[in-house]
Amino acid sequence: MPDEVWLMWHWGQPYWLMLLLVLAGVALWQRRQRAMTQAQPAVTLIHPDLALLPPVYDLPATRLYSAFGMNLLALTCLVLALAQPQWLGNWLPPTPLGREIVLLVDTSKSMSISDFEQHGQAIERLAVLKDLVTRFVAGRAGDRFGLIGFGSVAGTLVPPTFDRGLLTATLARLQVGMAGDDTALGDAIGLALKQLHGQARLRPALILFTDGDSTAGDIKPAEAVVLAQRMGVPIYTVQVGGDLFAAGRAPRAVADSEPGLQQIAAQTGGRAYQAGNRAALQNVIHDIGLREATVTQPAFRRATEEWYWLPLLLGALLMSVAQIQPLRRVAA
Repeated sequence: MPDEVWLMWHWGQPYWLMLLLVLAGVALWQRRQRAMTQAQPAVTLIHPDLALLPPVYDLPATRLYSAFGMNLLALTCLVLALAQPQWLGNWLPPTPLGREIVLLVDTSKSMSISDFEQHGQAIERLAVLKDLVTRFVAGRAGDRFGLIGFGSVAGTLVPPTFDRGLLTATLARLQVGMAGDDTALGDAIGLALKQLHGQARLRPALILFTDGDSTAGDIKPAEAVVLAQRMGVPIYTVQVGGDLFAAGRAPRAVADSEPGLQQIAAQTGGRAYQAGNRAALQNVIHDIGLREATVTQPAFRRATEEWYWLPLLLGALLMSVAQIQPLRRVAA
């Protein structure tokens, strides 16, 4: 325990402490001069006209040595102040190395189906999704988020940014049908990959929230998946809600050659999920957060409290006393 306490003290500029050797040499030289002076016999000058000279007040040797000692201590304190004594506190946790995450949110007409339940009342899929994703974003310090909304077309609502307030505010304004009634998965993935281009500092990932397969768009999902593979970007697919056709809707035509949500996740190194209720969706988002966890780096800085002012103040005080002492003697 004493060793740990000792390590709390630190010198910010320790090389200034070498000046203490110079001050020690000055002190030894002064001590030697004092010894030589005391060893010499006193000399008295006798002259008949000395009485005509003005009186001279000599300071006693002890007072001279006292003033010298205080000046020497003052200089020592100034050297200590230059060395910047510091008190080191607790380790400061570094900012986590976050992720570059683009959220792809389906706003097609089918996201208005109220097959989720909250507080005993039916609620539409998009409303539950927005609430849980907002909480997910709020708990991810250090991540850079982007937001893409898609239906029949895809659009960038928020480019990748650290401003989580902007993203959550934009997320809250999402409405069903704002981008059309269909589902352009390929366009949304391609646009998200374009947003990530050149952002290599943070590891990228896409999280795709939708309730069905692709039914529209200029870019085929297969083409977007190949691009994601080349860029090394995993895609997490989340199918929101239960059976889309349970609400009496006609099946939508999907090309057999196009990959579904399971294939998109498997081919890009992500994972596919299906969330039929609010609890399941919450667990899915939590699991994605664990898989794309931020990297916590080891702490390398500690809280520092500067104490240079204390030896600086003491040095100034000693130097002032050393200067005032001779003046008081002359005034007396």
